[in-house]
Amino acid sequence: MRGPLRRAVAALAALSMSLSAATAQTLHVTYAISLLGLPLGTGTVRADITPASYDIEGSAKLNALASLVNNSHGVSQGHGAIVSGHVSPAAFATTAASSSSTRTIRMAIRNNAVAAVDILDPVAAYVFPAPKSGPEISAADCDRTLPIFDGYTRFNLQLSYVEERKVSAKGYSGPVAVCAVRYQPIAGHRRDRPATKFMAENRDMQIWLAPVAGASALAPFKVSIKTTVGTLAIEATEFSVSGK
Repeated sequence: MRGPLRRAVAALAALSMSLSAATAQTLHVTYAISLLGLPLGTGTVRADITPASYDIEGSAKLNALASLVNNSHGVSQGHGAIVSGHVSPAAFATTAASSSSTRTIRMAIRNNAVAAVDILDPVAAYVFPAPKSGPEISAADCDRTLPIFDGYTRFNLQLSYVEERKVSAKGYSGPVAVCAVRYQPIAGHRRDRPATKFMAENRDMQIWLAPVAGASALAPFKVSIKTTVGTLAIEATEFSVSGK
């Protein structure tokens, strides 16, 4: 189970923030993490956004129940620019620790390129411009592919529109755009591994995007993914925005 679960969390982390900004603001989100309806831990995201830049920090910590499978926690940070409606990452760092090891990845990125490939790091993948026109929630919110490099593997996350739903949490109540997600391994994977094949063939991943008040922006309200042992869910329990 650990292989598919780690890949599921990696894919979800890349989706855990989707932002653009028309005015300076700070977004604070708290997520509950569960598997088969059982609580596994919590995650938090803080994003400082201006019309020309972003600075994001996210963390996750698993509880005692989850530690029976994988006793770990992690922190990710990233910053960069927003230029002509496109994200241009400058730096990314992530640290994941368990009872047996600690892994840190750092990347400096110039012109969206690492090893001559246009990519986003997992935190920069949190940031993309919302549609400039049209209704607040529409199919256009999901019309995008995220090319991601996490320091070890290259993969794409392909989003497509499913439907509109209503949600409610502390700080937000209203519509969300439900997007289906497909995982496409590109490089750094062993394609014959069961975990890689499972993720590539997985058609049960979704992200629900909610509008950020006062800005042309979207942020994930919920992410869900089928794993080999059941559905892993990350859902906002608090979703608040403050101007700066």
